[in-house]
Amino acid sequence: MARILLVHGSCHGAWCWREVLPYLAGHEVSAMDLPGHGADQTPVGAITLDLYVNAVLAKIEHLGAPVVLVGHSAAGITLASVAERAPDKVARLVYVCAYAPEDGDDLVSMRKRAERQPILSAVRMAEDRMSYTADPARAGSVFYHDCPEYLIVYALPRLCAESVLPQRTRVSLGENHAEVPRSYILCQDDHTIPPEEQEKMVRDWAESDIIRLDCGHSPFFACPETLGRILDTLAEGST
Repeated sequence: MARILLVHGSCHGAWCWREVLPYLAGHEVSAMDLPGHGADQTPVGAITLDLYVNAVLAKIEHLGAPVVLVGHSAAGITLASVAERAPDKVARLVYVCAYAPEDGDDLVSMRKRAERQPILSAVRMAEDRMSYTADPARAGSVFYHDCPEYLIVYALPRLCAESVLPQRTRVSLGENHAEVPRSYILCQDDHTIPPEEQEKMVRDWAESDIIRLDCGHSPFFACPETLGRILDTLAEGST
C-alpha cells in the first residue's frame, strides 16, 4: 500500500479528484486544498508559491513520508518545488497534464512560450491583477469539453479565484529535484495546455515515464477509471 497525495490545479480544489478516489482504494490516499482553494480561506493577496509548498509538506508530514505526489496542471510548479525542498519525502512525482518546469522557469513564462494560448479565452483577470477567475461561459469548453455534463455542472460553481503571484515565481531546481522518480500523464486532446507543449516539456524524459491519454485537460472527470488505474500502477511501482 502506497501513500498518495493528490494536488489540484488552478481554480480547483480537492473536490476535483472525487471520481478517481474509488479506483485508489487499495492505497492511503488524500486530496488536499491548496491555500485559498476549496475549504481553505487564505486571502488571495497572502498566497505565494512558498505557501503552497509549505502546505504540501505539512500534509506529507501528516500522512507520513514518502508519498506519491500527484499534481494536475498548475500544480506541477508546486510538485517540482516540493521535490527540490524535500526529495526524501517524495517517492514519485506524477504530473497530470501539468507544467513540468526546469530550473529558472515560472508558469507564466512557460505558458507564453506556447504558440497557442487556448486558456486565455476563459481567464478573467481581477482589476488589481493579483488574481484571476475562470469565466463559467468558457470554462466548460476549455477545461471539461469531453466530460459528462453532470460533472461540468458540479465543477463550474466550485471554481475559485487563483492567485497570480505563485505563477510568476521562478523555481530553483537542482540535484534534489532531479533524483526523484517522475512520470507524466500527457493528455492528447487538451484544450488548456496544448498537447504539443506537453510534449516539449517531456522531450528529454525516458519514454517509459510518459503515459499518453486520448482525453482533454480533466481526465479525473473524463476518464476517472483509466486515470485511477494508471495512478494505482505507478503507486504500486513506487513502494
